[in-house]
Amino acid sequence: MDLTPFLDSLEGARLDDLLLTTCVSGRVAFAMKGRFLLRSFCESFQDRRLIGCAVTDEASCLEYLAKDPYELLICTDHLEGGNGFELACKAHLSNAALKVVVLALGDVIPAEYAEAPWLEAVVAEADVVDDQRPLQAAVMAVMGNHVYRSPSLRSGNLPYLSCPRLTPREYEVLDLLASGLSDREIARSLVISEATARTYTKRLLQTLGVNSRLQAVLKGMRCGMVQL
Repeated sequence: MDLTPFLDSLEGARLDDLLLTTCVSGRVAFAMKGRFLLRSFCESFQDRRLIGCAVTDEASCLEYLAKDPYELLICTDHLEGGNGFELACKAHLSNAALKVVVLALGDVIPAEYAEAPWLEAVVAEADVVDDQRPLQAAVMAVMGNHVYRSPSLRSGNLPYLSCPRLTPREYEVLDLLASGLSDREIARSLVISEATARTYTKRLLQTLGVNSRLQAVLKGMRCGMVQL
């Protein structure tokens, strides 16, 4: 999936200032597994004009990176096509100055990449769910030429995960969020008002004990409630 041509149609930032982007001035690339993650990251980026690539597969991202100079790549380890760690390696081979942040949905760094000099910042999915704001820290670290590993990757211990029971409606809303739908699109799907859709989403976040849609979907994935 290539979301790049449709960036202007996305809604504004809705994920509690997910990324601190004031330190980024060059072109940014996103390569994420699934429409939800891709849309979420693009919508949370403060200056969307800097986004030159928003895709869900390795090959398409490399094509974009080959066309123009990029300053920052943010990708997931798992992609719809390819591997985020391999993408980071190949991207660095073509542009040694490129900064890379990898979101590890598997919560681990594979042994073959653990000591790689090009692997500057890795964030475990568990730490995003735990609301330690590691993504902001990772972006700031790489833009300051530092190496970063989120808390659970440094300690080797994943944070405690509590999985609450959801109502049928909450399961329905979670599934629609994971599909990458906005409140407006959820309202159309459920044949309700947009205000009611926002209320349902807010209640879902409260039930899951999280603060953002991103955390809700990632926690739902960890609890086996939903898949991307």
